[in-house]
Amino acid sequence: MEPAEWNGAWGACGGGSAPVCLGSQKVEQRMGWQQSLPVLEASRIRTIYINDPLKNIFCQNWISTAKYSLWSFLPRYLYLQFSKAANAFFLFIAILQQIPDVSPTGKYTTLLPLMAILTISGIKEIIEDYRRHMADRLVNTKNTIVLRQDSWYSIMWKEVNVGDVVKASNGEFLPADMVLISSSEPLSMCYIATSNLDGETNLKIRQALPETADMQTNKQLANLTGKIECEGPNRHFDTFVGTLYLPGKSPVAIGPDQVLLRGTQLRNTQWIVGVVIYTGFDTKFMQNSVKSPLKRSKVEKVTNLQILVLFTMLLVMALVSFVGEVLWNKQYRATIWYLNNDVSYHSFAFDILVFIILYHNLIPISLLVTLEIVKFIQAQFINWDEDMHYKVNDVYAMARTSNLNEELGQVKYLFSDKTGTLTCNIMTFKKCTIAGIMYGDSEPRDTPSEEFSQSSPITDSCEFNDPRLLENLKNGHPTESYIKEFLTLLCVCHTVFPEKDGTKINYQASSPDEAALVKGAKKLGYVFTARTPYSVTIEAMGQKCIFEILNILEFSSNRKRMSIIVRTPTGQLRLYCKGADLVIYERLSSDSLFVGETLTHLEHFAKEGLRTLCIAYTDLTEEEYQWWLEDYKKATLTLHDRIKRIEECYDKIEKKFLLLGATAIEDRLQARVPETITTLLRANIRIWVLTGDKQETAINIAYSCKLISGQMPRIHLNANSFEATKQAITQNCQDLKHLLGKENEVALIIDGETLKYALSFEIKRNFLNLALSCKTVLCCRLSPLQKAEIVDVVKKNVRAVTLAVGDGANDVGMIQTAHVGVGISGNEGMQATNNSDYAIAQFSYLEKLLLVHGAWSYFRVTKCILYCFYKNVVLYVIELWFSFANGFSGQIIFERWCISLYNVIFTSLPPLTLGIFERCCSEESLIKYPELYRIPQTGETFNTKVFWIQCMNALVHSFILFWFPAKMLKHDIVLQHGYTTDYLFLGNFIYTYVVVTVCLKAGLETMSWNKFSHLAIWGSISIWLVFFIIYSRFWPTLPIASDMVGQADLVLICPLFWLGILIVPTVCLIQNVLWKSLRNTYRRTFLEEVREMERNRVPEVDISKMSGRRATAASLDMVFENNSVDLSAPRGYSFSQTEQSVMTQEELVRSYNPGRNQSKQSSNAAFTDIFLE
Repeated sequence: MEPAEWNGAWGACGGGSAPVCLGSQKVEQRMGWQQSLPVLEASRIRTIYINDPLKNIFCQNWISTAKYSLWSFLPRYLYLQFSKAANAFFLFIAILQQIPDVSPTGKYTTLLPLMAILTISGIKEIIEDYRRHMADRLVNTKNTIVLRQDSWYSIMWKEVNVGDVVKASNGEFLPADMVLISSSEPLSMCYIATSNLDGETNLKIRQALPETADMQTNKQLANLTGKIECEGPNRHFDTFVGTLYLPGKSPVAIGPDQVLLRGTQLRNTQWIVGVVIYTGFDTKFMQNSVKSPLKRSKVEKVTNLQILVLFTMLLVMALVSFVGEVLWNKQYRATIWYLNNDVSYHSFAFDILVFIILYHNLIPISLLVTLEIVKFIQAQFINWDEDMHYKVNDVYAMARTSNLNEELGQVKYLFSDKTGTLTCNIMTFKKCTIAGIMYGDSEPRDTPSEEFSQSSPITDSCEFNDPRLLENLKNGHPTESYIKEFLTLLCVCHTVFPEKDGTKINYQASSPDEAALVKGAKKLGYVFTARTPYSVTIEAMGQKCIFEILNILEFSSNRKRMSIIVRTPTGQLRLYCKGADLVIYERLSSDSLFVGETLTHLEHFAKEGLRTLCIAYTDLTEEEYQWWLEDYKKATLTLHDRIKRIEECYDKIEKKFLLLGATAIEDRLQARVPETITTLLRANIRIWVLTGDKQETAINIAYSCKLISGQMPRIHLNANSFEATKQAITQNCQDLKHLLGKENEVALIIDGETLKYALSFEIKRNFLNLALSCKTVLCCRLSPLQKAEIVDVVKKNVRAVTLAVGDGANDVGMIQTAHVGVGISGNEGMQATNNSDYAIAQFSYLEKLLLVHGAWSYFRVTKCILYCFYKNVVLYVIELWFSFANGFSGQIIFERWCISLYNVIFTSLPPLTLGIFERCCSEESLIKYPELYRIPQTGETFNTKVFWIQCMNALVHSFILFWFPAKMLKHDIVLQHGYTTDYLFLGNFIYTYVVVTVCLKAGLETMSWNKFSHLAIWGSISIWLVFFIIYSRFWPTLPIASDMVGQADLVLICPLFWLGILIVPTVCLIQNVLWKSLRNTYRRTFLEEVREMERNRVPEVDISKMSGRRATAASLDMVFENNSVDLSAPRGYSFSQTEQSVMTQEELVRSYNPGRNQSKQSSNAAFTDIFLE
């Protein structure tokens, strides 16, 4: 695992040059309440003293992704809780109830439930944040090796300080930003994998300064003194300005080629030594982070809005009651003798407060704690799901927050990283075409053939399996010579370095494509065995051959090819070339064969998403080569446009090629990625790929994932100016005409440079309209901030839920910006998962996370919310109806603790079972019919209209529940022993009917009955009746409920009570039963049809016959009138190689020392001995 980074809560800071320090932050900054992180000025100069940590007082290397600390928990938690409208309202009510003679419901009937809610919510927050702290601890306590007090020590990452000398070994992630001092490699260079930061798959080269390159021994490093002056912390990955001052030497400039960033991985290098320059929040990755906003689900926002509306309704009810009181007093107070007419009227404010307290339970206080419990258990269902258990690494899915469960069911736009998220970042040699014959179509065999076993064992970088190739090679097939030359080229034309470990050969390469080709040739019997600065040795079917390396014609994005000039074992001068089909084909000789067949095969490979390279060669004469060599030497000495002159020189000799064939490399996808994407597309989820990798690579992966089909037009936006970008976007919008704004079978491909202009204020809206009109969007060469920016643009301008998924540090920004962030715990470490809302091990797990857990959570949460509002409106609006009978005196009809326990006990179980166990349909149906996901996605089951329909239904039920019993008892009754009834007698009638009605209503809302549903519904009714009997006998044994004494005996023996318990709930619910039956009969939804299929065990439902079930992309009847649209068949070219590095590929080859392995091992052994001592 590599370092987890965070966006807001950083390590403790000191003074010195660091302008951001916890000790000087405002309280809001300390608690992470800021909306954006401060960007430190790059112009601020930082002075770092080497091997003198006491002089370097900067931010520590400790990071955190947690929401709370020990000291900030209570104030921040209370702030966040009371920022919710409902909690703030109930706190206001609890304070009002403490005022004497104001509350008709007692002092503690709101305060105690509120404290219980805050306690339960706090426990849930502590549990979730504890997990974040544990994840942070795994990172902060990782070990690294640091030179202190003339000895090497193993310390934790969080203990690394600026100015420390750190040593890292091959495969390790770097704990901080540092300047390279020396390395185990020739010329003090090293390879680093930066896919964690920029998404690129090829390795980068860094080189130490000559002044420090020889400092490798313990004594030399311990005596290293001096200082580094450099720019202050900033977010620019590719730039660095600094100066190294060593005693007795001239100052030396330091650039980005000497800087190793936190989060990068050391590769193909035994060890490096560096001086730490930035730690913690000051590292360049942390500077690229964005502050994670406080995320609230769409459902929660709708609910909060309705709570505000209900509060307004409550005020209206209070105002109506006050007016009613005034009118009633004017009409009746003087004539009713038993009222004390000497008592003066209360003030307006006093009476309004009384009525607000009387009706305040209209807003359900239990809703918040119910939702907390429901969501927490839903999160555990995600955590326990065995279908999302990645058994290879024993990693379960993890809900890092439970507040967004229902948001998983409403995702419309999915933004995905490529490297490590869709792909495994493993290149495999899959297929090839040689002399017009395609190889690699055979099914894999369990046991390799004898020919294969005689060569090298199968490697991870080769899945090629076609015995025909070796058969043609051995049996004298007419294409035998072409096959030999083809495999020879794969072994010779590259910059791979072989390292022998006993009898095993390990290939080290900056280009994963080249490594895959060399390993593929090895499997086919052509083994690259050795390299010297000026030769390559191969074993061709057991025969040793040595090729003299004369020149390497380097790869670049402009050239799209790489060539090598060699002298063969027979003395022939030959130029081998591999590259894109376009550049190879235009340089083919007229004598070249198999041109058409190879092109057809290339298109076939491309449609499968394979990365293709054309393979060709040409023979050179001595005179021709010598003439070119003179020209080449002149070009290398040119001061003006040297690179351009060299490439022009390359072009002069790369001609008259003879085509051998083409290779097809697979950038291996994670398991079931194409199937998952197909399912998500059927669920009406639009998928955008945001990657830092090259455009060609992204396109190939899009074909592999089935995001792009072979015939789909591709709009390429590659502009280098604002005007060009504006013109291209405008023209494409005009070409779409009336289809603009609709989903079309078009792919949009844009690079980071063009996106910078496209997101400018003037054309951002047009670009967004164009992007939203395309079925697929690929954004390439993006920085981490650009990823976050494009997610933010869609999030703010489109009324839809966004989800971002990624696995690397460069994905953290977009994960935090999206409504829902999903981190994949893959090869690129834990940064993404530690900053995500949900963590999974494989991209394919999104299918179940969204379609099953998301849909279920949405239905459960929304039903729970609607039901909680329903049952509260039913009971507490009865107080309003009672006001018409009691002269608006503020008198309550129910006993005060019965009012408080209504939500806490008597009706608490039905919403819990709805929120935890409800299922709209089975898991199998949700996966089989992804179209069902559109129901929660569109929000048609929970919106303002649905909410108020439910409230109006509750209003009608409350009317029936009050006035029917009131009319039954209108003329009063005389019970046994001459007892007469009082208001509580009527209240207990009504209260019982309410409990029965709302519990039965929960049964009508239940779509998936189980034992918990029965227990909740019938158990709640039973609990109330048992409580009623016991509670009416509390007094005088317990000094409470004196007015409830004997009420159960009076009520339960009354025949009218038992008659009403049959009639009143039936009258309330009969309308709901009729409406549900009519709707399911005449306006049946797709969901109802699937449920009926499940009941009848029908194997299939014909979706095509369902009107409006699947929205298809609009057919294209437009004609594109600009050259940015590619309508041609794909060719699949893609090649990863380091460009414009500190060292050219030829310099690397020329500096290679074949005898370095033994010295490396000796050096490592010596270092280990020193460290152990």
